[in-house]
Parts: sequence; structure tokens; C-alpha cells
Amino acid sequence: MTSIDHLAARLRAFAAEREWGRFHTPKNLAMALAGEAGELLAELQWLTPEESSRVMDDQNAGARVRSELADVFLYTIQMADALGVDLVKAALDKMEENEARYDAAAYRGSARKAPPLS
Repeated sequence: MTSIDHLAARLRAFAAEREWGRFHTPKNLAMALAGEAGELLAELQWLTPEESSRVMDDQNAGARVRSELADVFLYTIQMADALGVDLVKAALDKMEENEARYDAAAYRGSARKAPPLS
């Protein structure tokens, strides 16, 4: 069992003990994930790029960012679990797609978007 599988099982048990399964629909999990991503964003909102790069140096701000990242990660795992998505495989597949779309030589140092794959 991978650590993500172990975490998904622990999240399922946590929700089951509280009888929250009926609330953990894909729609609700997606909404919770978006909300947590917004809370993560709020921690960085008014920082300069340089300040955001050093946010973990501040004990209080770093703890809040770490907590929001964990929330985003946990909801992502719960949503993938609810939909039967192998998150590691999906991520590896996405990396292969990105490698095909963004040739290193053509996109080095560039922030431009690649055309969609056909």
C-alpha cells in the first residue's frame, strides 16, 4: 500500500467514524478543495514575490501555509478516492503530457502557453 493509499484509507476511516460519507460527494469535495486553495492563496496574497519565497522563514506564517497545503492535499486525496482516480498515475500521466507539450528547448525560460494536444 502506497503512502497515498494509506492516507486515503485513513481519511475514509476518519469520515466514516463521523458519518460524513454522505457529505463527501465529488461536488462537495471539489468545493472544499477550492475553498482551501483560496485560504492558501490568502496567506500569500499581499506578499511580494520575494516575501512569498521566504514565507516559511516566519514561524507563524509558515505554520499557516503548511496547514493550508495539508488541507489542499487531503481534499485532493479524498476527491481522487471518491472518484476512483489513481492520483499518482494521473500525476505521472500529466507529467508525460506536459513533457510532450513543453519541449525543453522551445520553452526554456518562457512562460507562454503551449497549444493544446490534438
